Parts: sequence; C-alpha cells; structure tokens
Amino acid sequence: MTRRTLLQVAPALLAAAPAKHIVLVSGDEEYRSEELLPQLAKILSRRHGFRTTVLFAIDKTDGTVNPQQNDNIPGLEALDSAHLLVLHTRYRDLPDHQMRHIVNYVESGRPIFGLRTATHAFELKSSPTYADYSSTRPDGGFGRRVLGETWIRHHGEHGKQSSLGVINPAQAKHPVLRGIRTGDLWSPTDVYETRLPLPGDSQTLVFGQVLAGMASSDPPVSGPVNNPMMPVVWTRHYRQSRVVTTTFGTSAELLLPGMRRLYVNACYWALGLDHRIHAKSNVDLVGDYKPLPFLAGGHAKGLKPEALTR
Repeated sequence: MTRRTLLQVAPALLAAAPAKHIVLVSGDEEYRSEELLPQLAKILSRRHGFRTTVLFAIDKTDGTVNPQQNDNIPGLEALDSAHLLVLHTRYRDLPDHQMRHIVNYVESGRPIFGLRTATHAFELKSSPTYADYSSTRPDGGFGRRVLGETWIRHHGEHGKQSSLGVINPAQAKHPVLRGIRTGDLWSPTDVYETRLPLPGDSQTLVFGQVLAGMASSDPPVSGPVNNPMMPVVWTRHYRQSRVVTTTFGTSAELLLPGMRRLYVNACYWALGLDHRIHAKSNVDLVGDYKPLPFLAGGHAKGLKPEALTR
C-alpha cells in the first residue's frame, strides 16, 4: 500500500473520540464517488475523530485516479483491520488478490454502508472465484444478498428528474434520521427502482419522491411513479452486523447539510454508536469543496489521489 493509493486522515484530538477505522472505497464512472468519499472522510475524521482511509480506482499506466479503470483498487488490505466499510463502486471487475479483502470483510459480519451504485458494486468477469458477488447474477449477488437490492432500472427520467427524500413516519425517530426532517434531503439524481418489500429485516427510513425537474423546489411528478414511492434509505442486517444502504450518492449532495448529516449518522449507526449520534453535531464541510456535476466519464482527469484528499 502506498500513499498514492489511499488517504489516512489523522483523527482529531478529541476527548473520548471513537477509536474506529473507517475504510471508504470509491470507483464509479458517473456520480463522482472519488470526490464524495474524500470529503466525507474529512468530516468523519476532523469533525468526529474517526480514523479514515480512502481508496480509489487507479489507472494502471500513470497512477492517476481513473474511475473508468474498473479492475484496479489498490490498498484494499486496509479492510483487514477496518471497523466499517463505506462502499460506492459500480460493476468493478477486481482481481482475486484485491477482491478477497472485500469478501473477507463482508463475510466476517462487520458493518457496511453502501451508496448508490453499491447495489451493483461488482461484475466479476475475469475470475470465477468470487462470482457470486456479481450483481448481474439472477439472485442479485452482493447487492441483493448483502445490501438488500441490486440494480433494476432508473425510476423516473435519468438526468431530467431529481429526488426529494421523504422520511418514513414509522421510522422518524430512528437514530440515522436524528436531526433530519423531510425537506433536508435532496439529490440531483433520480430514484432507483426497488422490489417491494425489501428482503428480510429491512426497514425503510426514507422514500424517494420523484420531482419534475432538477431543482429541489420542483413539484413532485404526478401519477404512478410516486405511488408507491421507492425506498432510498434503508437498514438491515447481514451476518448479524448492521448494514445501511442508500440509493442517493452524488458528490453534489454534500453541499447540503441534511445530506452530510444523513451520511455521518449512517456511519455512527452502522458502528453501533447510536448514543453518539447528536441532532446538532458538527457536519460542516472541510476545506474548499467544489464537486463536479454527475456525468459518465466526467471525472477530473490526471489527478493523483493526494489532489483529492488533501
């Protein structure tokens, strides 16, 4: 593992800070996880005292961050000692020596927070060793079995309709939603379709209301697309450990305090630190954060990991 493939943010010197190591793994071509996860790591580290490691899809030719390099995420051995995996990858075809660290982590029963394309995180074509993690399998692979759903289709018009998070009244007091109200959660992305009900012990915390346009002030779309609304944030358990999944997940969302709070709260809850979730905890951005709009292939070219993490 080299400094070029990960960021380890030194924990803030806070009294009684949680001594937990969070590994955040990026690798999608569209939603700018390579921007979202480093900023989330900085908030978790500098505002909350966690130790964080961020990993990227790395171009094999020049060592730059390249989300379109779908078969290379160096540094995954950091998961061997991690307490929480935050995953935002899409259809990665990782070699066995990288993939085994993810599989060993997941099957050990440690907690997971999956964002957006993590529902279809892997498409393992190069090796049959971990083929059952491929989200293209008839059973949904990792996405359906672990997170609760795999990729089905866009629910609404992709790139033309955004989504408002509507809190499930039955779960309004859930710790993940502490300090968050309907109206605080919005994403420029559309909603993903899910099969209802979600499997097992899944609990829907937030529904996604499809809006007619790309602004949070746009009205909801009328008709069957919002009846019923699809889950966009839910919890469940896998091998006795806590799992949080959201089909939100663009870098632009972190410009909204409510979305930052949702993501921070989700990490605390997954780690079993419910008692440390406070409605007014500090979720301020760290440094100058100017995320790019979501766009397939629209990542900033030629950047080394340190340019995204410093």
